Amino acid sequence: MSRIAILGWGSLIWDLEILAPHTAGDWLMEHGPLLPMEFSRVSPKRKLGLVICLDPVVGVECATNVIQSSRVNISHTIVDLAARERAPLDRIGAVHSDGLQKGRMPEVCKAVAEWCEANTWDGAVWTDLEPNFYDYTQQNFTIDEGQSYLRTLSGENLIEAHNYIENAPHQTQTPLRAALANNAWWQGLKKNRQT
Repeated sequence: MSRIAILGWGSLIWDLEILAPHTAGDWLMEHGPLLPMEFSRVSPKRKLGLVICLDPVVGVECATNVIQSSRVNISHTIVDLAARERAPLDRIGAVHSDGLQKGRMPEVCKAVAEWCEANTWDGAVWTDLEPNFYDYTQQNFTIDEGQSYLRTLSGENLIEAHNYIENAPHQTQTPLRAALANNAWWQGLKKNRQT
């Protein structure tokens, strides 16, 4: 029996959606490897809000969370996660004890493989969507540029962006999120929504 982990750090935690029937048990919070991440991806799926992604350039190490796949074949687990993420199969990272290693960043594959071995998992899969902030803004991602970008959003787009960042697990603590915690405009959005 192959024991396969699904790693998560964003909306997957609070919304397994179509992945739910293919998981077993609950999320094990902070049980996964530390991986470099930041809210440096503009997401068409999330109304152009900023979402968390693995980012080897500006990302900081954050704890990841783990839920078990009910599948025993890692190829099926990859397909399940790709369907949930509306992502192409080549944007799902994976490692397995059979030698499989796929992902944008060799250092992430290595870290996940070592974590699997140390924690008696046969393999793991994760969302491997790339940061694309520059593609949308023509600016390199910085904390200031991220906050400025969020200020360009309005209506449903801003609500979605705010919900996503605020709902991300507290373990997903990045420099942008820390800056937003001290940003009067951002905190004002939270107060306005609660009244």
